[in-house]
Amino acid sequence: MSFSKVKSYAKINLALNVTGRLKKLHKIESIVSFINLHDLIFISSIKDKNHKIYFYGEFSKSIRKNNTVKKLFEILDDNKLLRNKKFKVKIKKNIPQRAGLGGGSMNAANILNFLIKKKFVKINKKKLYKISSLIGSDVILGINSQCTILKSNNDIKKFSNCPKFYTLLIQPNFGCSTKSIYLGVKNLTKPKFNNPKKKMFTSRFLSNQVNALEKVAFLKYPKLKKIKSNLQSLKNPKFVRMTGSGSVIVAYYLSKRDSEIAKVQFKRKFNKYWCITSKTI
Repeated sequence: MSFSKVKSYAKINLALNVTGRLKKLHKIESIVSFINLHDLIFISSIKDKNHKIYFYGEFSKSIRKNNTVKKLFEILDDNKLLRNKKFKVKIKKNIPQRAGLGGGSMNAANILNFLIKKKFVKINKKKLYKISSLIGSDVILGINSQCTILKSNNDIKKFSNCPKFYTLLIQPNFGCSTKSIYLGVKNLTKPKFNNPKKKMFTSRFLSNQVNALEKVAFLKYPKLKKIKSNLQSLKNPKFVRMTGSGSVIVAYYLSKRDSEIAKVQFKRKFNKYWCITSKTI
């Protein structure tokens, strides 16, 4: 059996605003990039009655049975889009969970993208958006891992050749519940990114932005605020920000050397936290 290998990159929210409320969800806008930290997906067509999905690696232990990949295949089967074809999928989990890095959503997005490119699935743009939203609200961001601006009306605009950042990512010994963080949001902001431009990916623009979910997360988990304060003092990052609903805090640098030195300095104080350097792609 031969497997195709797909890299599933972690996403990071360079900025995020909550602009409204829906029945069960919130309306958000976000400036999104991807880093070279990735899960590895191995996928092969099989002759079987059922799909076979396996997770392994450092962050595979607490993945739920009803995960995003299982959900993706159920939706494709229900819509008869796979024409009774079945697949074996093995995923090496290098991206931590409950981190704000969209690991599970990006897995589903990259598998869907692979199935479309290899013509196992034939769907139009409208159907692609619908299927993505049924799996998870951020899945559509991972269809082609490019710099993306998510507008408050849920439209997305992709950009290529964006400014690059070297990043230092920190996760304490806990994750954040997306649901509980969003439930704590009280203040809404007017949309700022509805006229997307490439300059929104520059450090000059981004250093004046926020992740609106930080306020809630820092009240709930004061350790996160402490991590951010510490990172702000290491090698003068351009900015430091939580990604998604946490719990990963990201420091952004323009040089690899600065990010590596900051990592060494951080680990002297907090040697039990997950701590890696990466780069936007």
